[in-house]
Order: sequence, then structure tokens, then C-alpha cells
Amino acid sequence: MALSNDMAALIGFACEAVTYGAYFILFILSMVMISKMRQAKRRINAPIVIASTLLFLVCTAHFAIEFNHFYITLKEIGVNHYADETNPLIGADLLISVADLIGDAILIYRCWLIWGKNYFVIIIPSLCAVAGFACVAEVSHLLLGINPSAPVAPVALVPLATAGYALPLATNAIVTLLIAFRIWYLSPESHPSLRGLHPPSRTARHVIAIVVESGFLYLITQILFVALFAAKHPAQAIIAVIAVQIYGIAPTLIIIRVARGLPDITKQTAGGMASWNVPSSRRHQHAHHKN
Repeated sequence: MALSNDMAALIGFACEAVTYGAYFILFILSMVMISKMRQAKRRINAPIVIASTLLFLVCTAHFAIEFNHFYITLKEIGVNHYADETNPLIGADLLISVADLIGDAILIYRCWLIWGKNYFVIIIPSLCAVAGFACVAEVSHLLLGINPSAPVAPVALVPLATAGYALPLATNAIVTLLIAFRIWYLSPESHPSLRGLHPPSRTARHVIAIVVESGFLYLITQILFVALFAAKHPAQAIIAVIAVQIYGIAPTLIIIRVARGLPDITKQTAGGMASWNVPSSRRHQHAHHKN
């Protein structure tokens, strides 16, 4: 039996309820850990905490709209036409891209810090992220005039909408690779003459694990969604609403992992969570001269 748009939307809501529940727990846990860091007088990266909080509010608003649609539609209409768009659902769709944009901003910010606050490194990823959001915003605007109740995007809008989701995917891929490469390059393991100065670079591997694992979760979700959307498959409705919560879960996992591994990381950084930096090659050279 083929998956219908209505059934896909219902399954999507159930999946989002589960992922939002997990996100809610993780977010509260991250806030508790941040509170403990403040009590211990440890520096906290305020922009990341503020952006993560804003992201949680956006994801919560999205789930609230979907929950309201679930309750009202099943009560008044039933399963048939459950997937039909409404003005609130168009707003919820736009919130998916808002969450994606904030998540990309956090990723780009971390990349900027790790690359020594080099603006040139983040120009292309930033343009991709903003352009992607602009495409999706325009799709929402055009949809209101073409067919505001369509359960999936009209064929005429698919190319523009695909670009709107593919550009943030490019941002994620580029920035994650840049961060991972920078951390590897500045680690002792990439410099043969410095390998004996430190333990086998546990810090570098730990930070790379944070970046790769969170980025991988984010990236796989985006790839699946873009592929299903381009193919106009009903399952896009399932991945789309899961994706919005994963956009929030990914940076929250980073905060939790960094906080848990704080003693390891702060020994090698200028300010731990305040900088998200890794040891510079100059620091390694200084240690080498001391020896």
C-alpha cells in the first residue's frame, strides 16, 4: 500500500512528538549544566547559549502549531485531508527554515572561532545559508498565491524549494569539513615533530568527535529531506518535522558533550566553552622550546 500524504503527515507528527520530547529533556539538561558552569565561575559562550535558547523556542513553536493542527483537524475533519496546508502550517513550514538558519549560524560561528575569527572562511557558507532561507521564504509567499492548501509543493515551486533546502545542506557540509580539518591540522598528530609532546591528542579527537557526530546527525537528516522533497515523495512530511527538532538537538548535544568534557578541553583552549578553540601550533612550538 502506497504511503499517502495524509498518513505521512500523521506519522510525521508522531515522530516529531518523540523527537521533541527528547529535545526538551536534552535542552533542560544542557541548561542545568550551563548553570553549574556559571556557579563554578567558568566562562560560558554567551552567543551559543543565546542562539541555542532561541532555537529551542522556535522548535517549540513549530511543535505547538503541529499539535494544534493535529487536535483540531482530527476532531473536526478526520484523517482525510489532514495533510492539506493551512495558514498556520505554512508558518510552521517557514519555522523549519528559521530553525535551520539558526542551527547553521551556530555552526558558522563555531567555524569562525576555530579558524581564528577569520571572516573569509565563513563568507561562502554564510551566503549559502541566507540564500537558502530567502528561497524558502519566497516559496511560502508564492504558495499562498498558487495553491495554499496543497499538501506538497506544486511542481512549479519544487526547483526553488529544492534550492532553498539544498543550500543549507551545502553550508552544513562545508562548515563541518572546515572545522574538522582545522582541529586536525592544529593537533600534534598532524605535526610529526610534535607528537611526543602530548598524549595521543585525546583533546583533538574528542573535539572532532563532537563536530563529526553532531554534524553527521544534522547532515544525514538534511540529505534525506532534500532527496525526498526533490522526488516529491510523501515521506518528506515525516522527515521535515523530525528535521526541525534535530536542528535543535544537534547543537544541544555539542553543549552537553563540551560541558561533560570540560576539564579535557579547557586545558588545551583559551577559554574552553568560551572559545571553542583548539591548541595553536604556536603553543606546541613554545612547549617544544621549553623542553
